[in-house]
Amino acid sequence: MRKLIGLIGLALLLASGAARAEGRVNVVASFSILADMVRNVGGDSVDVTALVGPDGDPHVYAPTPADAKKVAAARLLVVNGLGFEGWLPRLLEASGSKAPVTVATRGIMPRKMGGHDDPHAWQSVANAKIYVINIRDGLIAVAPDRADVFKANADVYLAKLEALDREVREAVAKIPQERRKVISTHGAFGYFADTYGVTFFSPLSVSTDAEPSARDIAAIIAQIKVAKIPAVFLENISDPRLIRQIASETGARVGGTLYSDSLTGENGDAPTYIDMVRHNIKALTSALAD
Repeated sequence: MRKLIGLIGLALLLASGAARAEGRVNVVASFSILADMVRNVGGDSVDVTALVGPDGDPHVYAPTPADAKKVAAARLLVVNGLGFEGWLPRLLEASGSKAPVTVATRGIMPRKMGGHDDPHAWQSVANAKIYVINIRDGLIAVAPDRADVFKANADVYLAKLEALDREVREAVAKIPQERRKVISTHGAFGYFADTYGVTFFSPLSVSTDAEPSARDIAAIIAQIKVAKIPAVFLENISDPRLIRQIASETGARVGGTLYSDSLTGENGDAPTYIDMVRHNIKALTSALAD
């Protein structure tokens, strides 16, 4: 009898767990940074899938039939906007999805780069807080019965981001003004530069799907020498050979890896957005504060 009661209890526990899982909001985010933000706001009330996963490059992503099925099954889609997901209209058409789409950058004034909107708005923590508010509101719209949960989770996360923003500002303040300039692979750090006062130069534009010409590389090398730029940085989504070539021809220090458009896996340096920002500012201050 005791064994039977134990089996019944186990069955009820498994059933309740399955029921909770079924009750979660199925969210598809376009890339890993957004997925992490959704997890923070949604908590146990959401199941989140990132189309472009850890260490993936959203600029060159090519949707698959499996991705179309994921989108078709979603109750909510969360995307960056500002032209970041150029492949999204085709994917939505292929999936037949009727799910609402939350654009995380709604309400952010985009900076311009090369005549286009710069989509990398998350690189400013102040903008990340706007992302969180948009995600919160998108979740509430599809699951209003859990509004209190989403609001509470968002408030906790927003407080962490507020502290992170202060942390970044304090770290940059310790870098001598004349040393606050670096080279990175592509133009992903414009919002960071505008917000925190570190100047970034890059041989690529806002997207990684462009190839720099020999003239572009020569101009960057000349710029490093004239401006006495102390460090160059790799990115986790880009071919490292270009930065290493520039470093070898200028003598600039390779300051390590910056995370721009993607998080890492759980065992990497940047498994969450907050970890990513902290890693980047630590790498920058280590290279520039000398």
